[in-house]
Amino acid sequence: MLDDRTIAVVVPAFKEEALIAETIVGVPDFVDHIIVVDDCSPDDTLEVARSVPDPRLEVIRLEVNQGVGGAILTGHARAMELGSDVMVVMAGDNQMDPAQLPRLLKPIVKDGYGFAKGNRFFSAASTAGMPAYRVIGNMILTFMNKAASGYWNLVDPQNGYTAVTREALERVPLDRVSRRYEFENDLLIWLNIADVRAIDVPIPARYGQEVSTIKLHTAVPRILWLLFTGFWRRMWFKYILWSFSPIAVMLIAGIVFTTFGLVVGAWTTFQAIGEATPSAGTTILSVVPFMTGFYLLIQALVLDIQATPD
Repeated sequence: MLDDRTIAVVVPAFKEEALIAETIVGVPDFVDHIIVVDDCSPDDTLEVARSVPDPRLEVIRLEVNQGVGGAILTGHARAMELGSDVMVVMAGDNQMDPAQLPRLLKPIVKDGYGFAKGNRFFSAASTAGMPAYRVIGNMILTFMNKAASGYWNLVDPQNGYTAVTREALERVPLDRVSRRYEFENDLLIWLNIADVRAIDVPIPARYGQEVSTIKLHTAVPRILWLLFTGFWRRMWFKYILWSFSPIAVMLIAGIVFTTFGLVVGAWTTFQAIGEATPSAGTTILSVVPFMTGFYLLIQALVLDIQATPD
């Protein structure tokens, strides 16, 4: 236990026969439960995991591949059945440094946060060893995830080194959370809807022998679609259904005015290319709605940033 909290480590594993044993052995002594979820691996991941002699260990085999999110949610559900207060996710490829676990848990057990996650981008040197495409991809996804999730204080959304409390998960409809690679993004959106306090914890990246199984050509479109739909889901629940907030009014009005201004502006520009000369009134009809809409969108953004649970 840690500060009278029962801690469980959930280890999602898919084709991790080379590193799963090392991952399990590295889990600190203060952890009460280690739950490895083998996501229907076609190799010897299951057998290797079961061979580790640790009394805290429980290995679950999924007979149908569900994706990393499905494996993690299965582990969380089992951890809560065992009475765990805090669930930590550590990937089966030994990327998550167990020495950093106390730092990850401190905001939860000491400061009352409901969710904590690692952040590999806390300094210029912290990304040393990380592939360049991951750095660039995470930079782009970070901004998009901020807008979709509403956690404007968080960076590095694809970082899977996370800790979450039982209370936080009980406020989330887990059956509606994505099961695939976009799991981290979707969980953040649902946590924000539930108004759960979340924080980043600086933790250096650690890369070694692991081999990524992510198929970017399928994962990236799914993430982008989830962020788009997740943004509107969050707007609906937080700012329209539960309390018709000024943020919703500004957002909707801003989109309407900006779109109207752009459409009129495009038509005016098309007319100007020909022989017709747009009148001053037509130009104003384009510029004023666009500027008004843009201002409203900026104000909605500012209010949404201020509404970040913290």
